[in-house]
Amino acid sequence: MRVVVSAYGARGSVEPMAGLAVRLRERGAEVRVCAPPDGEFAELLAASGVEAVPVGAPVRPVVTTVRAGSAVGLAQRAADLMAAQFGPVAEAAEGCDLVVATGPLPVTAGARSVAERLGVPYVYATHTPVVLPSPHQPPPGRRGRPLPPEVTDNRELWDLDARLANDMFGAMLGAFRDAADLPPVDDVRGYAFTDRPWLSADPVLSPWPAAGGGADGVVRTGAWFRPAARPLPPEVAAFLEAGAPPVYVGFGSTPLGADAPALARAATEAARARGHRVILARGWADLTPVDDGDDCLAVDVVDHRALFARVAAVVHHGGAGTTTTAARAGVPQVVVPRAGDQPYWADRVTALGLGAARPAPSPEALSAALATALRPDTRARAQAVRGRIRDDGAAVAARLLCEAAGR
Repeated sequence: MRVVVSAYGARGSVEPMAGLAVRLRERGAEVRVCAPPDGEFAELLAASGVEAVPVGAPVRPVVTTVRAGSAVGLAQRAADLMAAQFGPVAEAAEGCDLVVATGPLPVTAGARSVAERLGVPYVYATHTPVVLPSPHQPPPGRRGRPLPPEVTDNRELWDLDARLANDMFGAMLGAFRDAADLPPVDDVRGYAFTDRPWLSADPVLSPWPAAGGGADGVVRTGAWFRPAARPLPPEVAAFLEAGAPPVYVGFGSTPLGADAPALARAATEAARARGHRVILARGWADLTPVDDGDDCLAVDVVDHRALFARVAAVVHHGGAGTTTTAARAGVPQVVVPRAGDQPYWADRVTALGLGAARPAPSPEALSAALATALRPDTRARAQAVRGRIRDDGAAVAARLLCEAAGR
């Protein structure tokens, strides 16, 4: 069986698909992962033993330069993303038996079009539930197209979101499909998501309603991770051995802009105020230590699974992968959400009693949040939840995909 995976986005989009690809390969499948050409993704996929196909423009410059909420240049970026699906992804998919896609709507709608032209099955996957239509939650909104605050019925809002998606991407998709001799699509979002979207989120950390409003069609597998953790760099291992467990501070692929120095300082001072050393992840915000103190170590990409079990707490942005990895490690969390699905994960952390959230952090606020996270009862809850977090999501998904392709 040959599977093509299309994953355009930051690390939180690409890494779960690498985990899926590894599990598919273990079942004898030949897998190609079409991902942005950023060097870190090439290294990630190579380390996973997965064939990578560079597609589109590097994603890091886009993420770190686009102003939050701005729609400037959106149409061109969307057209470029869709063109990459009908171009390099379609070429990579020739002769394949299955297409799996995740990412923005121009990517997933384009990927399904590729599968349709080839006559092979297609699966849409998301790692966060906030994008899935449901009467239990509102849509997350689209750049430059704010939802009317006076409308409070979630069904009505999701209907409006579908119309907005058609307005933004319908003509664009139609032009590409026409060139590929495919018929028009009248519901871009529904076409991309299908009536059976796959949700790769942990059912304990991120429960999904079992019935009503289309929720029955969601395939829930558990979160997707690569099966084996990578060793820690020697300098990180030495730092951990040199003292008590530190506090990890990192904001992943989240752009912080001019706020980065202040946020790094606030988090560092908060950890020091509680008597802890700090591991500071540079990330896409290029965080740097606030001084040259030997109680703070700055790191680049480090495997969170190998690290989080050895820290006192994790201060992070609230990405799906980071939140789930910290929960799997049984370590308390402090979430500083900025955008996207991050407020959702912050709410889940607080609802489960796994830590605290601070949307507008200051040294004082973060110190208070860390005090909550470092309490014995918080750690006890984190340890209890740890035993309930599934670690077989990617393996379950690989089995289901192989069965689907077999049918």
